[in-house]
Amino acid sequence: MVGVVSGTKRARRRWAACAVAAVFPLAAAIFGGAGGITGAGIAAAEPDAAPSVPATVQKAVWLGDRRVALWVNSPATGAPVEVQLLLARDWRAKPDAKFPVMYMLDGLRATDDENGWTKDAGAAGFFADKNVTVVLPVGGQSSFYTDWLQPDQGRNYKWETFLTKELPPLLESQWHATNVRAVSGLSMGGSAAMMLAARNPGWVRHAASYSGFLTLTTLGMPQMVNFAMKDAGGFDSGAMFGPPSSPEWKAHDPYELADKLKGIGLYVSSGSGTAGATDPPGELPGLTTNYAGMGLEVLSRLSTQNFVAKLNKLNIPVQVSYRPSGTHTWPYWDFEMRQSWPQTAAALGVDSSLSDCKPGGAIGGALALNNWLGDCLTPEYPVGNGGVAQDFRNGVMLYSPATGAQPVGGAIAGSYSGLNGAASGLGFPTGGDAPLPDGRGRFQSFQGGSIYWTPQTGAQMVRGAILDAWGKQGFERGPAGYPNGPEIATPNKDGVVQGFENGPIYFSPKTGAHMVQGLILGRYAQIGFENSPFGFPINEEQGLRDLGRFVAFEGGNIYWSPLSGAWGVRKGPIMEAWAAQGFENGGLGFPIGDEGTNPNGTVQQPFQGGTVMVQDGRAQAFGLDGKPIGAPVGGPPPAPAPTTPTPAPAAAPVQPTAPAQPAAPAVEPALPAEMFPLPIPALGPEVRPN
Repeated sequence: MVGVVSGTKRARRRWAACAVAAVFPLAAAIFGGAGGITGAGIAAAEPDAAPSVPATVQKAVWLGDRRVALWVNSPATGAPVEVQLLLARDWRAKPDAKFPVMYMLDGLRATDDENGWTKDAGAAGFFADKNVTVVLPVGGQSSFYTDWLQPDQGRNYKWETFLTKELPPLLESQWHATNVRAVSGLSMGGSAAMMLAARNPGWVRHAASYSGFLTLTTLGMPQMVNFAMKDAGGFDSGAMFGPPSSPEWKAHDPYELADKLKGIGLYVSSGSGTAGATDPPGELPGLTTNYAGMGLEVLSRLSTQNFVAKLNKLNIPVQVSYRPSGTHTWPYWDFEMRQSWPQTAAALGVDSSLSDCKPGGAIGGALALNNWLGDCLTPEYPVGNGGVAQDFRNGVMLYSPATGAQPVGGAIAGSYSGLNGAASGLGFPTGGDAPLPDGRGRFQSFQGGSIYWTPQTGAQMVRGAILDAWGKQGFERGPAGYPNGPEIATPNKDGVVQGFENGPIYFSPKTGAHMVQGLILGRYAQIGFENSPFGFPINEEQGLRDLGRFVAFEGGNIYWSPLSGAWGVRKGPIMEAWAAQGFENGGLGFPIGDEGTNPNGTVQQPFQGGTVMVQDGRAQAFGLDGKPIGAPVGGPPPAPAPTTPTPAPAAAPVQPTAPAQPAAPAVEPALPAEMFPLPIPALGPEVRPN
């Protein structure tokens, strides 16, 4: 029931007493029939109808050329649920085709990072040449993939509704899936495979259980399940089905639901609990040091035998594989996945024969230098503008007359596929992927940009003006580091932004591409990024006195120094008054606060050496003592005070007018002109040669 290889000292100590010692008392109850729980019969707890609010994809991340992770907004759970897809063999070669679906359910100790069928078994490689899309739910520790009565441990489990009602329409509408499905699972997932198939008529055509626990209501089984769930995440089975006397237990017991499996292809298997070829040997022949794995597999065998007996009594066909050895561990479940496939393929109507493909031409020639791609899966098929591609077990080879034949694999192939491959702005690869000098990352060049990868950042495309600006900094060796996110459009203004390890690079057609980082970035975020009055950055960060820094933006500058912090100064009268004093080099120093309005309604901004106040559009600097510094700047000059003219004697000459006031000295511009680089074209040429 643990769903993972369990040979640790912790597992031996905690499970040995329960799993082994409890097996034999339970055996008598199991062989005696499933009726150990008294109370009402099966509750009318049928699954709800299809949800009125459909599930939607929140995010899709391509992990390989045919593997993608989806975060699906589930109305039932009220939160995103992750599933990973292993796409059918011909998914790209035949873009108009649709493919059946196989759900593969994990064990009790399912983790939140990856499904065990790819993490601990070889599902990815095995299904690479199969024309079925495999659905791998991620997470669900101790869940039994059911709809729980109430949340527990911060989880609102509604797996049954999600898997059987919310997810299928989404897969059919967006991921080339048909309504022909199968489900298989190990341990907890084996129990769930039979349970979900029985409770949801028409959901699947085939169900397989490997080492499942198929009688949940025999004497002692609810307590055993609760003990296991407590050990795997601290979950309480009462939150799932209620107390052992609750009818919900029988409503989810595969044994009690056996009659509802008529017309579904069934496969069940279990080992004997004795040591097999992959088990660490114990001191006695036939025993292993994995005591928990022994006890759990014996319990699974007894449970499965009881379930099969019920099916036989109901005249429901089932293919049974009782192995002469084997414990509750992944190597046996990987084996059963392969053994049960022919029956699953027949139920799904999938041709289980291999594709008849042979590499040839330029692709065949390049394959000799890239044998890591493995065997071919499809014939050549057209892509992009006049190019062709061919899928292999570990990647894809693409050819165009301009670029020749180049391979793409791994996470870089995933990113490329997610961008729509050769049909995207990246075009065809111009070379293979290569390591970078720091020994940490890899990159591959394409006609319209490059894709960079590290274990920490994943595979990310960089192109156009952002690639040009990043290249001038020194690519991954520069201050930005590696890209850690995709290029995305700014929502309210004409521009794009791409995240890098040490700060994003912004681009707009008016300003070009520039990076913002550190505490200046923090201040930029607080005021609303490009949606603030500051707009997009128009130059790179530059140094100032006292270890200070600043970045110029369309609507002003953001300054930082160790003693003053990060604050923005907008273009306008305050900037002009500060400029007249010499910016940070004058008596005012650096800004130490935002522009704001005081209780008297006067706009002002504080600086280290004083304050700038604005009245009637004119700004006046004041020192810390409150005395004015310099002349007011900005706005129209003040009107002269009105005077009462004195009549002059008729013969007296007319008094000359007062001489005009000298013009105010020219105000220093907010930034020297050389600090404003010319805009870079949005989609500049590839400049990578690293």
